[in-house]
Amino acid sequence: MSQAVRHKGWSVTFAGTGINLALGILYTWSIFKESIAESIAAGGVGAFAWDISRLNDPYAVCCLVFAFSMILAGRCQDRFGPRLTAMMGGILVGVGFVWISQTTSYAAWVLGFGVLAGTGIGFGYSAATPPALKWFPAARTGLIAGLVVSGFGLASVYIAPLAQYLLGTVGLQGSMMIFGVAFLLVVGLLSLFLVNPPEGYVPAGAGPKNGAQAPPPPVKREVAPNDVLRTVSFWKLWFIFFIGAGAGLMIIGNLAGMAQRSMGEAAFLAVAILAIGNAAGRIVAGMVSDRIGRSATLALMLLLQAILMAVCIPVVGSENTSAFALVLLATFIGFNYGTNLSLFPSFAKDLWGLRNFGINYGLLFTSWGVGGFVMSRLSQMLMAATGTFTFSFVIASVLLLVGAGLTLTLAREPRPARVLPLTGSVPA
Repeated sequence: MSQAVRHKGWSVTFAGTGINLALGILYTWSIFKESIAESIAAGGVGAFAWDISRLNDPYAVCCLVFAFSMILAGRCQDRFGPRLTAMMGGILVGVGFVWISQTTSYAAWVLGFGVLAGTGIGFGYSAATPPALKWFPAARTGLIAGLVVSGFGLASVYIAPLAQYLLGTVGLQGSMMIFGVAFLLVVGLLSLFLVNPPEGYVPAGAGPKNGAQAPPPPVKREVAPNDVLRTVSFWKLWFIFFIGAGAGLMIIGNLAGMAQRSMGEAAFLAVAILAIGNAAGRIVAGMVSDRIGRSATLALMLLLQAILMAVCIPVVGSENTSAFALVLLATFIGFNYGTNLSLFPSFAKDLWGLRNFGINYGLLFTSWGVGGFVMSRLSQMLMAATGTFTFSFVIASVLLLVGAGLTLTLAREPRPARVLPLTGSVPA
């Protein structure tokens, strides 16, 4: 195997990370939401005229559509390859953002941001991780998955200040137009670098060393999607992912509003700093889980997240909220949330193999969307009704404790049967 082929995995990995750096604009929704809320309050010709309780709906629908589109996108990625799948994602996101740049209609924003952009994000995201994992040995699964998905979490570091600048110069509609065109071009270009390894490729470090003629190591069975849905482990993981993702997305969708009281116009900084924690959590959890196991790592992170949600009650609810305390809390919440996005694809590969990874992880990822939809929608409704996020934090904290307990039962389940790989090559 030539030097160029051996290093191909890193170019695929960084291309996937770059695609996620664009698609992670989803995590900047709270900044756009505050701009819509200001327009509603100001009124007048051309202003947004939405019900305040529906402010999170485009974001909630985007989370839901993003997740469920991963099933179709995963099948497309498994059958036609990552390049075409990611390119379709860039086109859908671009069209969705260009559409909402022309209107203030609630229905149009739900369809444009929620459905079109959500589907596009699902296609791009689903195509970024699988090809990267196929270039590396199993011992690096957590690290590579963490690196690729870290782009999605890290996106707000540059998108949040850029969005704040554009909102002040060209307005909300102009910002959507710029983002739409830019991400269509960026995702389309980077998708050209996404390729699966050639047939028969063996990752460096996965084969026998020093010329030994050892037999091929046994591999975990390749599980078909229909069989995955029949396993108890799938539904346990689905519910745990629902909890971990829902709690984090609830904070992400409301963070700019929470921070505005203590940080004013600089509230976008809280969104950007949370993104750093979000990205770091994906990489660190991937590396740690490669050493101590997925279940132990996930249980620890869920427990810490439950504690942080409880701490949010006095910090966010205080009349004199410390900006430093809020940013520090958001960073750790982002870190713990980010761990989910590297641990669950690693679970999917470990338990069910790579042959159907795209659709199998797509099925599991529906829990992320349902969790984001339910928790973000619920938190906005409770906030509109009570004027506080306290009830949302209590619900999230209790659910996270349940999730941590349920995760511990995963460690006691038997490992998947290890049999010879199925015949045939991985789809290119």
